Amino acid sequence: MDEQILKKIEEQEKKLNDIYRSVEKTRKYFLIILIITVVAVIFPLIGLIFAIPSFLDVYSGSSLGL
Repeated sequence: MDEQILKKIEEQEKKLNDIYRSVEKTRKYFLIILIITVVAVIFPLIGLIFAIPSFLDVYSGSSLGL
């Protein structure tokens, strides 16, 4: 009886370790997706904050010359 219990505990420990590795891979995957999202979406929006005012200055300045 004790051997069966020990065997079951060892099997559960192995399964828990497998689950832990899988969860860590998933966590890293989500972190990479978050970083890519920030680079692809947030940084261009921040760039537009600086680009739009300069574009409006050039556009309004050229229309005043007409």
